[in-house]
Amino acid sequence: MSWVDRLRARETDFRRAPSAHNTQPWTLDYRADEIVIGTDPARALPGSDPHGRDLALGLGAFTEACLIVAADAGLSVGCDLRDRRRIRLVPAANRYVTPFTAADVAARRVARGAYTSGKVVVESVPGLDAGLVHVPSRALARDLAAADRWLFGTAAPARELREWLRLNPADPRYHQDGLTDRALGLNRFEARVLGGALRAYPMMSRLGGPALLAASGRGLLRYDGSVWVLTAREADPRQAGRRLLRTWLTLARHGLAAHPLSQLIDCPATAARLAGRVGAVPLAVFRVGRPVREPVRSARLAPSAPGSPR
Repeated sequence: MSWVDRLRARETDFRRAPSAHNTQPWTLDYRADEIVIGTDPARALPGSDPHGRDLALGLGAFTEACLIVAADAGLSVGCDLRDRRRIRLVPAANRYVTPFTAADVAARRVARGAYTSGKVVVESVPGLDAGLVHVPSRALARDLAAADRWLFGTAAPARELREWLRLNPADPRYHQDGLTDRALGLNRFEARVLGGALRAYPMMSRLGGPALLAASGRGLLRYDGSVWVLTAREADPRQAGRRLLRTWLTLARHGLAAHPLSQLIDCPATAARLAGRVGAVPLAVFRVGRPVREPVRSARLAPSAPGSPR
């Protein structure tokens, strides 16, 4: 069995990589002696991610997950990022050096519910890469409310959010991708209200719906907690995506979880203020802490069928 076949057999493991709205925007082309990672345009988010920042981060995180799983399987695999349109996994002279295993990739969780009170400063967590900035959660509470109003009140991002929400277990896509009611920490009533409001768009936007929907997250950062900002260090944001996954895996090893707050960067006004606050270009922003309850495991697409590029 070739290394390509052996790594393909572990596809369920590396598909646990994170992506915006859990779109899983990657494609996989298994070849004789390489694996080509591409992008699926149908899974892009041009409204909320017009410059492809989240797409590049997701592809980088997926690549890092592939390399970790390959190393865990005893395979010597590297990545070639010279082509901006695709990433190639290729044979390497040595196994990828990483402290993480496939079990770490599988154990990572996004926790959108309540966290215990207490700050988690970057310096308190050993083993992190550079380029992370700590911001007290309360300092971003008003900007989060503004970013949520932008998210719910701007047509294209609101439409994309609606398309990727999976609020009813009867939805045939519920166990494949997107953001489920359980992953969002919503009860059945809250899920029905959110789904109905987004289905009623744009009427909802004319009647003050964005402000009402944003109000549901008003208290999310109003506690003594922490938000971390991943700042730009590399010319290629896909490399930053690799760093982002390593950060989240390190947090998980210390019993901590992350909750992405991408709307703070997607909204132009709050993105500018955040950049000024951290003194650098923000690429990802997420709440960090110890979740009060075990978060729900997110859905993933099934592995590629033989002969299929996905």
